[in-house]
Parts: sequence; structure tokens; C-alpha cells
Amino acid sequence: MKIKSQLNQIIKDALDSANIETKEDISVSDATKPEFGDYQFNGAMKLARTLRRNPREIASDIIKEINTTTLISKVEVAGAGFINIWIDNSWLSKELTKIIDDKRVGVGVVADKKRIVVDYSGPNMAKQMHVGHLRSTIIGDTLANLFRFLGHDVIPQNHIGDWGTQFGMLIAYLEELEEDNNRQNLQDLEQFYKDAKVRFDKSQKFKDKAREYVVKIQQGDSHCLKLWREFIDISLGHCEEVYSKLGVKLTKDDVRAESFYNPMLPKVIDTLKDRGMLVESNGAKCVFLENSNTPVIVQKSDGGYLYATTDLAGLWFRANELKVDRVSYVVDARQSEHFKQIFTIAKRANMVPDNVKLEHIAFGTMMDKSGRPFKTRDGGTVKLIDLLDEAVLRAKETIKDRDSYSDSKDLDRVAKAIGIGAVKYADLSINRESNYLFSWDKMLSFDGNTALYMQYAYARIASIFRKYNQELNGKIVISDELEHRLGLMILKFEDTLLKASEDGYPHIITSYLYDLVTLFMKFYENNPILKDNIDRDTQISRLLLSKLTANTIKKGLEILGIEVVDKI
Repeated sequence: MKIKSQLNQIIKDALDSANIETKEDISVSDATKPEFGDYQFNGAMKLARTLRRNPREIASDIIKEINTTTLISKVEVAGAGFINIWIDNSWLSKELTKIIDDKRVGVGVVADKKRIVVDYSGPNMAKQMHVGHLRSTIIGDTLANLFRFLGHDVIPQNHIGDWGTQFGMLIAYLEELEEDNNRQNLQDLEQFYKDAKVRFDKSQKFKDKAREYVVKIQQGDSHCLKLWREFIDISLGHCEEVYSKLGVKLTKDDVRAESFYNPMLPKVIDTLKDRGMLVESNGAKCVFLENSNTPVIVQKSDGGYLYATTDLAGLWFRANELKVDRVSYVVDARQSEHFKQIFTIAKRANMVPDNVKLEHIAFGTMMDKSGRPFKTRDGGTVKLIDLLDEAVLRAKETIKDRDSYSDSKDLDRVAKAIGIGAVKYADLSINRESNYLFSWDKMLSFDGNTALYMQYAYARIASIFRKYNQELNGKIVISDELEHRLGLMILKFEDTLLKASEDGYPHIITSYLYDLVTLFMKFYENNPILKDNIDRDTQISRLLLSKLTANTIKKGLEILGIEVVDKI
């Protein structure tokens, strides 16, 4: 339900009726307190500057023309010229009743459908995924879920590094292991890489072979390509295990590796040359941008290419072959300057049309309690799969004494949903641009803005319906302030998702869910549902409002990639 767009149209019609012309971008916003109404309009103060009139007088002229027969029950001028707006209870009741059994909980499909690439995760092929890959993976997957749910055509892309000198060393070592029938080393990619590097440093013969294999890969040698593909498949297998635990939807079909763009790199250089953008500096081919002292090198003096060249090829391919409208790179904030440069070059060189939106979905670092980047006790990187396994174990300890689970499998299922959900929600609940402190105690708390708080609210509603256990027919009738606020919050779901998708901020969704659940808990405490002393129509209405709340929580968490549970 796009309430804001309806209110903005009502305000626009009122301005027209009051003969007030404006080119200002003015719109309603959520009220900050219940006593200020449900929404506020502060445009009168903006108009006062251009019209040179008192803002309260302008606001008074506007409210005289506002239609209060359907959506709006009351408007009033407040303060220096605010217009407070209250939504009508009858309208709320009718709209909520309409969506009781709607799987989309009242959220429509966008009229302006876009084709969007979401580039995320990007694991290293020679190493197992570590905590440094967590944020890109879950933020990216959430945005892909969100865009897809709103009706956009989403193309997930997992950009992996699978090209370069290190792969000669790795496949030469893989070949030796296969000759010795010793594949056990590949269970731990970190150790495999270290062992290959030791072999490379100690044996000149092995070093020469590794370098020879690099050339052979590039020349398309069938034997070396077979080993290279085998190693990539093994590496991706480790990634898929992590994706499965996380509930992330990336597959091998979504991989778009560096090697894919390799044939396009000469074309990038030719395009930049044709546009007159290339400058040779110490034998390297570069692009110089205004307000930057550092050139963007696109080809080294020895003819080799760089990350910038590959990313420019990727942008060209996505804009011209995939025909996208938007490209979202979910990558560490430390790469901000890099993306700013390649976006500028791609647009200036006409590799990407002006109407294609290019954005860097930047994110901060996950920190430990001391405020330092998250590491193991000995200073090493924390493997992501170990972190997820620990989350499930800790979740099991948190809930094992709270309810009687039918069997150990039931407990394991709930613990996984809670543990994985806790890790994901803790990350998604903060502004992605911020660093955040990783805390097991905080993320597995039943209080505050946590996944467990959301899951517990859903489980509480499920328990209500287990106790009620009857057919549920009727309608929602909003009759008090708490019901009004809860019902309105449910109808704000679509506006919330649209806002989150606009700039790629998942924390807008988590903030909404926290407000929704907090309101429901107040409603639950103050509005009896199953007690015998309430009339049948009121009971049905409150049950239906509870059902809609549960449906909204479930859909919101589903977009975040988090499961709900029926009991905790």
C-alpha cells in the first residue's frame, strides 16, 4: 500500500485548488510522535520562502482544500506551519481486511520494471570464504531478494578472480597431488595454497612449470584448462557449502569470472584510445581524471591488464549485452575511489549509456569487541563456515531449555534458523556504510533489534493460533489507538521496501520490522485476544490483525534471507 504517494497526490490537488504554484520537491513524511498525527507535511515552510508569505497562512489555505472523506480523517496546522495528517480508521479497516490472505501483504509490483545486476560475494578462488566475505554476501543477497520481490528483473553476478599468475602454481600443484593420489589436501584450501607456495619457492623446476602453465592456460591448452577448471570447481564447492548454510541463493550459474571478460580487454583499450582518453606514462596506458593526482592504469608496460580494465569490460558487457538499467556493486567501502573512477570512465567513454544507474553499495568493516577487524585469537582470518557453525551451537544453548522440542532434529532445525538469522540480522540491522561490533550476546538476545526478537514475536502469534484452533472468518475493525498504529504500520510495508530499494539500504527494512514488532507487543499486552470476556467480532478482528502482523514479519524476514519458526 503506497500511502505516501496517495497523500502526496491529495496535497498536490489541494495546492492546485488553492491556486498555489510550486516547483519545489515537496512531500509528506512520517510523523515523529503519535500526537503529531500519522504523517506530516512541512512544505508550507518551503513555499513561504518563494511566495514570501507566512507559512501558517499557507498551511491554512492548503488544509481548506484537503479532501477528508476517505483516506484522511483529520488535518490540522501545527507549530510554524506543519500540517498534521491522521488516517481514517474506517479506511484502515477496509484496506487491512483486503490483504488478510494476500501472500504479498499488500505490496504491489512496480510499474516501472528495471533490469538490475547485483554484483556480490566475490570470494577468492584460492582460499576458503572468511568473515570478510560475509557482508558483501548477505547485503547483496538481500538486495537481490528485495528487487526481485518488487518485480524487477534481477541478474545476480558473483565476480571471482580466476585468472593470473597464481593459477599456474595452483594447477601445477594440483597435478602433483593427483599423480600421488593425494586429494586430502584440498579439504583445506588455505593449507593447499600454502603448500603450493612452499613448493614454488623451494623448487626451481616446479616454479618453471608453474610459469609455463600460466602461459598454457592463456593459450587454451586442453590439459591445463582441465586442471584449471577442476580447481575452480573445487573452490566453488567450498563457497556453495557456505551459501547453503547462509541460505544465500547464489549458484555456479551466477558466477561471472575474470576469465570471462579476458577476451574483451583489448576492446576496452581500443575504445578508450578512440575516445582520446588514453595517455601513455612510463610505458603504461592510463586515463587521467580531473581532481585526481593518480592515473587509472588500464594496461601495464608489459602488456598486462589490471582490475580496472576487467571492471570496465564488465560494465560494457552488462550495459550493452545484458541491457541492464542498474548495476549495483556490493563491495567494501575501501574500494569507493576505484568505483568512482571506473564509473566516470565508463560513462565518459560511452561504454555505458547515461540512463544506466551505476552504484557502489559500500559497506564498513565487521569489528571485534576491541574495535579491531574481526580475527581469530592468533590473528588469522576467521573462516566463515566456522563462524556459522558456532552461531548455530550458541543458538542451541540459548533456546534448549525454553520449550519442549519433539526431538533433537526439531531443536537442530530451530537452532539453525535462529543462529544463522542472528548473524545475518546483526549485519543488516545497521547502516551498511558503518563499521559494527560483532557481539554474540547482543545478536542472540530476546530483547532489542535482533532476529530473535522478530522470530519470537512470530512464534508468539503462532502460539495464539494453536490455542484458538478454529476457522477464522470476519473483518478487521480498528477501534483504538494501538490498533490504529499497528494497522497503519502494516500498510507502510510497501513504502518501506520501496525506500530501501531506492538506495540499497537493508537497515530500513530491519528498522521497520523492529517498530512493527514493538507495536505488536504493546497491542498484545493491552488488547486481550483469547479471553472469554471480549465479544466475538472484536476477537476476530484482533486475531486477523495478529495474523497480518505475522505475515508481514515473515515476508520482511524472508526478504532478508531469514527463516521464521513456529515456537521458541
